[in-house]
Amino acid sequence: MAEIKSHEFEGFLERSARNYRLFVIYGPDRGLVSERATSLAGRTGVALDDPFSLIKLDIGDLQRDQGRLLDEAGAIGLFGGDKLIWIRGAANEKYLVDSLQVLSANMPDGTFVLIEGGDLKKGSLLRKAAETARTVMAIPCYADDARALNGLIDSELSSAGLGIRPDARQALLELIGGDRIASRNELRKLALYCRGKSTIEEHHVTEIIGDASAISVDDAVDAVLSGNPSSFLHAMQKIISSKTAVFLVIQACLKQFQLLDAMKTEMEEKRLPAAQVMQTLGRHLHFRRKPIIEQALRTWSAEAVAREANRLQAAILQTRKRASLEDSIALQTLLSTTLQSARR
Repeated sequence: MAEIKSHEFEGFLERSARNYRLFVIYGPDRGLVSERATSLAGRTGVALDDPFSLIKLDIGDLQRDQGRLLDEAGAIGLFGGDKLIWIRGAANEKYLVDSLQVLSANMPDGTFVLIEGGDLKKGSLLRKAAETARTVMAIPCYADDARALNGLIDSELSSAGLGIRPDARQALLELIGGDRIASRNELRKLALYCRGKSTIEEHHVTEIIGDASAISVDDAVDAVLSGNPSSFLHAMQKIISSKTAVFLVIQACLKQFQLLDAMKTEMEEKRLPAAQVMQTLGRHLHFRRKPIIEQALRTWSAEAVAREANRLQAAILQTRKRASLEDSIALQTLLSTTLQSARR
């Protein structure tokens, strides 16, 4: 089994990354997935500015030609040398998993494969295939905890020659963390705003930093589950103005409906009340969110939850196929789900 913990990535990148040529990077933090994939691509030694060496594919490309990954991996480059096949938007497509298993058993020399996935459940096809193969490195990417955020703050601000007061750091920690790229961009914006100063004060943070935190995403998801369109639109306005990716909301909403699906199954199979299921499967939820989830368990049927989860999943696939319409697709889908909650 080749797998590392999320917090072990930096050490792996420095010491062991060159020992692998197949990588599956996945998790709920879309920005961190992208950032880590970029770091790994840089360690392969492949010329990333050479279109003959770097082959970037979306999952939609493989859907249209399901054998393309194997074809590209086995093809001999026009000018020789190593090549990197970089796939984005993967979920649990069977044709991708089948190709990964073939490559893990017999990887062509001089070829690297990077696969960016979403928030894969434990035991899902792609994650299981990666975790059980010795030649594939599975790399999870979860939202930054306080330690990781402090490290990110120190890294970005020290490179700009800036210090930060404790109260300003605390204010900053409350405003970032939902997505690695969004958080890094906010820190760079803050550093630019404070250029010429030696120390960042709390008022600098509140003046320039948008709310890129996971809390704002939770606010939007809670508004969807509560069936409150005005709260939903207010939360989305806050997210959009902070330059946080709207995709994160639809992704978080899907994750919430998948949890509701698991809870409804538990309730029906074991004939348990919603409150009791909340004590087990919902124990990790923030206490302020638990009443909203419990109410959703009472008002949504198992069939409706499954149907809505499938619709959200389909919408996510559409955002990957039509990246230019990502925000519109996500907003329309989420508002529709909010109205469904209101009716219930």
